[in-house]
Amino acid sequence: MKLERIHHVAYRCKDAKETIEFYQKHLNMDFQLAIAEDHVPSTGAFDPYMHIFLDAGNGNVLAFFELPNQPEMGRDGNTPEWVQHIAFEVADMDALHEAKASLEAAGVEVLGPTDHTIFKSIYFFDPNGHRLELAANTAKPGMLAELKRVAPDMIEEWSKTKKAPKHAAWLHGEGEFDSIGD
Repeated sequence: MKLERIHHVAYRCKDAKETIEFYQKHLNMDFQLAIAEDHVPSTGAFDPYMHIFLDAGNGNVLAFFELPNQPEMGRDGNTPEWVQHIAFEVADMDALHEAKASLEAAGVEVLGPTDHTIFKSIYFFDPNGHRLELAANTAKPGMLAELKRVAPDMIEEWSKTKKAPKHAAWLHGEGEFDSIGD
C-alpha cells in the first residue's frame, strides 16, 4: 500500500458556523463543503451532526464535526495544552509576522514567534479551544538531513531511557550545527 496524502483530519467544534468564520477570517481558508446527517453512516447510530470541510492549502483538508446531542466538548485533562495542536506552514518569516499582527489586531492572543531552529512558530487558539500553530521554515542546508540521519538512534535511546537524547543538541542551542552528516 502507498498512501497518497491525508484526505482530511477531523476535530470536534462547538459551533460549525463560528468555526467556519474563524478559519476564513484568520487563516484565509475556503469553506469547501458541509455534510449533515441524522445517523452516523459508519455505525448507524442516531447522532445528528454537521460535518464541515475547509481547504488548508495544497490539497489538505481540515474538517470539524458539530455534535449538538453530545455532552459539551472538553479536552484530555491528562495531556498538556501545548501537545495537541494543528500546525500550518506559512511561506516565510514575513508571512508569519503578518499573520501575528493580523491575529493580534483582531483580538486573538498570540504566543511567539518561538524559535525551533529549523522553523519559527506562533501559537494561538481557535474558538473551540484547539491550539493552532503557524510555522515558517528556517532550516539551514543539511539540518533536516542530519535530523533524519540521527532519528533512528534517538528513538532507540529514548525507548530505553525516556530522557532526551543529545544527538541533535544543536537544535536546542547546545553547540553549533555541524553539516558533516549531510
